[in-house]
Amino acid sequence: MKKPSQNPSRIDKQARDYGASIPFDRRLYRQDIEGSIAHARMLAKQGIIAGSDAAAIVKGLNSIGKEIERGRLQFKVELEDIHMNIEARLFEKIGETAGKLHTARSRNDQMALDLRLFVKEETRKTIGTITALQISLVELAAANKDVIMPGYTHLQQAQPVLLAHHLLAYFEMFQRDKERFHDCLRRTDVLPLGSGALAGVPYPIDREFLAQQLGFSKVSTNSLDAVSDRDFIVEYEAAAAIAMMHLSRLAEEFILWSSTEFDFIEIGDAFTTGSSIMPQKKNPDVAELARGKTGRVYGHLMGILTIMKSLPLAYNRDMQEDKEGLFDTVDTLQASLEVFARMVRTVKVNTERIAQVMKTDYILATDLADYLVKKGMPFRKAHGVIAKLNEYAATRGKTFRELGRKEYREFSPLFTGDVYDITSASSVTARNVVGGTSPQQVAKALRRARRLIKR
Repeated sequence: MKKPSQNPSRIDKQARDYGASIPFDRRLYRQDIEGSIAHARMLAKQGIIAGSDAAAIVKGLNSIGKEIERGRLQFKVELEDIHMNIEARLFEKIGETAGKLHTARSRNDQMALDLRLFVKEETRKTIGTITALQISLVELAAANKDVIMPGYTHLQQAQPVLLAHHLLAYFEMFQRDKERFHDCLRRTDVLPLGSGALAGVPYPIDREFLAQQLGFSKVSTNSLDAVSDRDFIVEYEAAAAIAMMHLSRLAEEFILWSSTEFDFIEIGDAFTTGSSIMPQKKNPDVAELARGKTGRVYGHLMGILTIMKSLPLAYNRDMQEDKEGLFDTVDTLQASLEVFARMVRTVKVNTERIAQVMKTDYILATDLADYLVKKGMPFRKAHGVIAKLNEYAATRGKTFRELGRKEYREFSPLFTGDVYDITSASSVTARNVVGGTSPQQVAKALRRARRLIKR
């Protein structure tokens, strides 16, 4: 067996720099210190170290935390990671007593703990920022609850819907995102500390005490799994990718709706930019950036899945690559949600333009088919009749309302004067089923949305 190298000075400098994680895992300093304080107190409680030693360790760690927050601690690449940088500074502050802190733990379960504490905290923040966006959507929907707009399939006008109904579809998407993050939080809320490097530790530690001190609802049940598990990171990034997909869809709607061709909405100046050469431009940059940043989040999800896909138990150095993608995913998602929540509040709906678009009433074709069905015609036959009627009207440049009663009856004797009662308003009103676009159902949906937000 080859003798392992224990002398850091023998490691090639480029290799050392290549393997150092302190440039990015320094972000975990609060979690690392929090975990170490709880560990020191547990060691003293169990009589593994003296109470006076634990007190000195806790005091030193709190002091180091303040130094980091004030930017006064010089992180050293040669110390490799956040754990060793903090430990080295602790030695400088309290001497050899610092060496007792690492009793009954490994950097493996220490890092697993730091990451779980980080993901728990950020998941709660994410849920909060999603809620803020939902509030903005509900406010915009409520302010425009009577606006009827074209609903689309294949980006072609399909049937009339209430604008509020359309906006609340995104509320539902983000509600599912919140549920996913809540579910992710439940599985992240497991204490790995006490698992050691991979096999547990030979000391009489109290893991339940650690869980209570650090706010975990349960402790891990297999030490090998605890130090090598990164499912909670995969889950956060998967939930983030889905949430960004929903944001990207909303972004695309806003981009289309704010275009000259649609002109359904205007986004506030604070969330758009001009052109360097075209003074008339008002570009929806924030929405476009969210659409683009979605790809980054997708990439990080694929990255962590690829890192983990072939790793044997337990810890492998590959897992050092789990952090940068996670950090960027957290930052990208949070920033995107926050800026969208603010941007949605600036959106002004061009009701006159939408009403003008709705005057071309071919969008009522399905309602005309339903009209014939209610008078006894089979739906498939009614569909064919209205398809021919639509073609007839379009070739003559007429709307359905401009067709005469005689023209209607050429296509079916079932048409009578009440065909002119079919309007966009009657269309949405008729869809008074749970989940439908009728004013009654949308009012219920708004009330439900507000209840969910308060919950």
